[in-house]
Amino acid sequence: MAREDKDNMSETTLEPTDDENLKSCWVCFATEHDDKLAAWVQPCKCIGTTKWVHQSCLQRWVDEKQRGNISRKVLCPQCKVEYIVVFPSMGAFVILLDAIEDITRRISPFILGGVLLGSIYWIAITYGAVTVMQVVGHREGLEMMESADPLVLLVLLPTIPVTLIGAKMYNWEDSVLFFLRKYCAKIPALSYVLPFGHVDEERAIVSGPSPNNGSPNSTSHLSPTRIFCSALLVPTISTIIGKIFFRSIKNNLHRTILGGLTYITLKGALKIYHKQMLYIRQSSRKILDYTESNLKLYRSMNQGQSDSVARDDSEQVV
Repeated sequence: MAREDKDNMSETTLEPTDDENLKSCWVCFATEHDDKLAAWVQPCKCIGTTKWVHQSCLQRWVDEKQRGNISRKVLCPQCKVEYIVVFPSMGAFVILLDAIEDITRRISPFILGGVLLGSIYWIAITYGAVTVMQVVGHREGLEMMESADPLVLLVLLPTIPVTLIGAKMYNWEDSVLFFLRKYCAKIPALSYVLPFGHVDEERAIVSGPSPNNGSPNSTSHLSPTRIFCSALLVPTISTIIGKIFFRSIKNNLHRTILGGLTYITLKGALKIYHKQMLYIRQSSRKILDYTESNLKLYRSMNQGQSDSVARDDSEQVV
């Protein structure tokens, strides 16, 4: 008798309860008793409470995931099974329109990229032609380009801005400054032009390669816009300097080359001096004790700097 009762209990535990058989939508959490006419679907391998879902609720959920792209695949968020989505046949003409739409969507990024690259290419050609006329003279430049092969111009003219930008990205001033520090720091006469200061070696090593210490391993941080503008303005500035300081030279090309060399040399010397002063300032900094006297000194220095900035701003407004 006891065995029969035990078998009956095991059979009742194996049978599913009413709660397990009750359909419940995992989107809106409604049951089949709430809407007996609603269509149900079991779209994936989930079991339990996430097994069933309303057809309409799942359709809205799929629309949110596809975001207008009906060809995008949608997976179950639980078991990661792809939903089987089928569409009714709409005829050959609609299929053709769908194919055209899909091809247009796929090739549009490539067309946009081609248009952008073509625009950049022709802008580079225009800049190269203007630079040639600016450097060698307007009339001489036109005659030179008219006599040259068009294919050669299409290849060489765009390389002018590319070469200028590439040359601008190389900081030759850091290499020169490193050479001066290593081999020329002990020359007394040079210290009157470029101060080297008394920098502790340990402090210099601890400071490490920074954007302004001029070490060969450092790379000065320059924004791309600054590199771009500085590089493209070199021919114009070189032409202006050549016309101002080298008027006696009749050849436009030679005058522009001398003006460019003068501009690059003067600018490089100023950058070397500025980097060296920043290096000395950084390597010679000190951290003071937190005392009342040092705190007052620190506050007075900051107040003086803020007053000078405010005074400069007021002068600019006036």
